Amino acid sequence: MSLVIVGTVAFDAIETPFGKTDKILGGAATYIALAAAKLGSQANIVSVVGGDFPADHMQLLQNNKIDTRGIEIIKEGKTFFWSGRYHNDMNSRDTLITELNVLAGFNPVLPAAYQQSEFLMLGNLTPSIQKQVIEQFNKRPRLIVMDTMNFWMDSAWDDLLEVIGMVDVLTINDAEARQLSGEYALIKAARKILQMGPEFLVIKKGEHGALLFHKNEVFFAPALPLEEVFDPTGAGDTFAGGFIGYLAQSGDISFSNMKRAIIYGSAMASFTVEKFGIEGLQALNNGELENRIQRFFDMVQFDIKIK
Repeated sequence: MSLVIVGTVAFDAIETPFGKTDKILGGAATYIALAAAKLGSQANIVSVVGGDFPADHMQLLQNNKIDTRGIEIIKEGKTFFWSGRYHNDMNSRDTLITELNVLAGFNPVLPAAYQQSEFLMLGNLTPSIQKQVIEQFNKRPRLIVMDTMNFWMDSAWDDLLEVIGMVDVLTINDAEARQLSGEYALIKAARKILQMGPEFLVIKKGEHGALLFHKNEVFFAPALPLEEVFDPTGAGDTFAGGFIGYLAQSGDISFSNMKRAIIYGSAMASFTVEKFGIEGLQALNNGELENRIQRFFDMVQFDIKIK
């Protein structure tokens, strides 16, 4: 089924203990769309880039069966650029450069061809922009997933709460869940956040996996232990893309199928961190993904008798 992704298409420059890159293709919408497309979903991007955005980057997206008609090109502007340096633990990083450029005036317009999409993924953007996209649909999508971050909790609290109340699934990390809820224990935090409106909550814990909450049900999926992690950039967005991409491809939005989607999201993210930028996703084939899903299954499966 068709999926609309709203977020950044950008340039990244990344430095880790294992190397560094010049400007490469990045942005939340890029990672989300590539992950979703690898799972067979029709991914449609709504974003903005400048006249400096290379034609071969756009072609790369299109070659992966991603619809780019929703990407506005402002010829006189420059594309959003982020540069960061990761510390040795690969969990913390320093932002070196953030240039909003054309993103500063981003006014998303939903193409008419996207109106029939049943799934909407709202990447980490200003809450007012996320709301603007939802309101452009003539018919509400069947499932709306939203990502956000602590910056909006600090700077746009009221707008953020309004949008959270409009979505079906919220994805945030554990620190953001604690800030949003005011609770340290994640079970208590999840209970409070679900009262804000979403039916499902995904709490990402990085290398420690992810939690899925729905009413009184909880599911935990570990992250796959990896021998080498080269670049964590885009891992959370890849996870989101794998998650909603699996749901859109299957058409099943039940809690039991969301458990599978969590596993697929985690598997997709594991490929991203093994290479710089989108390289790991670009090279991914179905056989490799199936093998990694099997590794997840083997890692958590066990037999036990309860007396």
